[in-house]
Amino acid sequence: MALAAVAVSSIPALPARAADPAKVLHLMFPVAETGFDPARVSDNYSATVDEAIFDRLYTYDYLARPAKIVPMTAESMPEISDHGRIYVIHLKHGITFTPDPAFGGKPRELTAEDYVYTFERFADPANHSPWAFLVQDRFVGLDGEIAAARKSGKFDYDAKIPGIRAVDRYTLRFELKRPDYLLLYTLAHTSFGAVAREVVEKYGSDIEAHPVGTGPYMLAQWRRAAKIVLEANPHYRKEVWNFQPSGEAWDTAVIAAMKGKTIPQIGKVEISIIEESQSAWLAFQRGELDLLAVPATFRAQALDAESRLLPQWTAKGVALYRMVLPSITYVALDFRDSLLGGFSKEKIALRRAIIMGYDIPDDIRVLRKGQAVQAQMPIPQGVVGYDPAWRNVNQYDPELANELLDYFGYRKGSDGYRTLPDGRPLTLRMATGTSAIDRESDELWKRSMDAIGLRIVFEQGKFSDQLKAARACQLMMWGQAWSADYPDGDDFMQLLYGPNTGQSNNACYQSKSFDAMYEKSRELPPDSAQRERLYLDMTRQAEVDGAWSLEVSPISNVMVRPWVLGYKRHPILNASFVYMDVLPKH
Repeated sequence: MALAAVAVSSIPALPARAADPAKVLHLMFPVAETGFDPARVSDNYSATVDEAIFDRLYTYDYLARPAKIVPMTAESMPEISDHGRIYVIHLKHGITFTPDPAFGGKPRELTAEDYVYTFERFADPANHSPWAFLVQDRFVGLDGEIAAARKSGKFDYDAKIPGIRAVDRYTLRFELKRPDYLLLYTLAHTSFGAVAREVVEKYGSDIEAHPVGTGPYMLAQWRRAAKIVLEANPHYRKEVWNFQPSGEAWDTAVIAAMKGKTIPQIGKVEISIIEESQSAWLAFQRGELDLLAVPATFRAQALDAESRLLPQWTAKGVALYRMVLPSITYVALDFRDSLLGGFSKEKIALRRAIIMGYDIPDDIRVLRKGQAVQAQMPIPQGVVGYDPAWRNVNQYDPELANELLDYFGYRKGSDGYRTLPDGRPLTLRMATGTSAIDRESDELWKRSMDAIGLRIVFEQGKFSDQLKAARACQLMMWGQAWSADYPDGDDFMQLLYGPNTGQSNNACYQSKSFDAMYEKSRELPPDSAQRERLYLDMTRQAEVDGAWSLEVSPISNVMVRPWVLGYKRHPILNASFVYMDVLPKH
């Protein structure tokens, strides 16, 4: 079958007029980036930068809701045959990488071989890609090359892989081991932007500091954990903003401001790393930031009881864009931890008591200032597979949590804290950060665990170090978040799939029952009632096993300065500035 959709008119052989360097957008990240090698990046903030630098075969329509996939460097939607096993894709001609010494001073055109190489990098064991699961056990011939690389210690990038090959300079052919209804989401995944082999080979282990793509922006400056500056790519092909309204009232002003303009319009994007919410709020007040997701701790200074902007902000022309994000927050409970892990009844009871003991209502009321909804299942709102009627069996219930711990022999000592059934000390260890919101979260966790007699201590560290430790199954408890990379429940269920341990499964959860259901779900189309039933069964299995302390889906309240044009929060894409404009000299 063949699909067809176009959202941006494109004339790839012609460079667009360079974006105005006087147009500068000031943004912030609340967490430091980890680097800009797409194959190795899994955090949203680094991925946001990569999204603007590297072009995928497909992307998402900026305005369409629900999210809709459209061509990016592909000429059209793929030609799909053999019941979903064969995908043939034709590239646009004349797309070039940004100039780099790796190309020897010559223009370098994007070709089908670049995408072959890009996909192979995710499979290369040496890269330890968090997205390796998206290519493993999927493409004909690829797993054999992965196995050979594990033996030899080197991936053969010159090997001909039947499942991922360039038919000619502008034609890609993917051959899958079985019908695959989700491949299109992978082709649009923001980490799968084309990378040039010459660049990777030139910079080697320092590739994360040298992102070179064909996208609308280039990395101009990077001070680690402090500041990132992007500049518009002057060689970017001509693309014209031509998105259609989704039916939301917000779209009217966006279209009026942007329709017919070339992409990108903003000449420079300056991103500051501001971990403390108070500092971010003060920076926005001073006009140093042009957009700000309202920190929960400053909700009262921005919004009224009905979550509308206060008059003092509307008088300044500030607008508010509000949505429940397709994301979840949760605490992963390490199944390989000697104290917390395993499937014995007493360990399951301990984990479920921890989950039932955590005060979710106070999390929403105190930490989030009401700007979140309780997450009832791993799949959030706005994502295929979400069931609004579903209710988690592990609801907040400290009385039941205490009874559960008593029943399984976790006795309280004279200090009020419980021991293990065999009498040994019981201390929970939670990895945490150093920001004010981290400290507030720690306090709530301590109050919650004190109420059920569990001692908990907090171990501060950097996100990048904690992520590495989590992938090695070395963090007993760690709070994290996951936002939709593609609008399908598979993106969230894979977080609990056993073989993804060491990649995206940071709970190191390995349930044979869950894994069998997940593998079956991958064979079913997204609109299948059977797949939806499997997702519910998988959800219940993870709940009963106590895999996560599932918390909330945040509500995003983004304050937008009047000189910012065209902003709309996308459920999947993060680099909205690609499709925006800003008035110069504001």
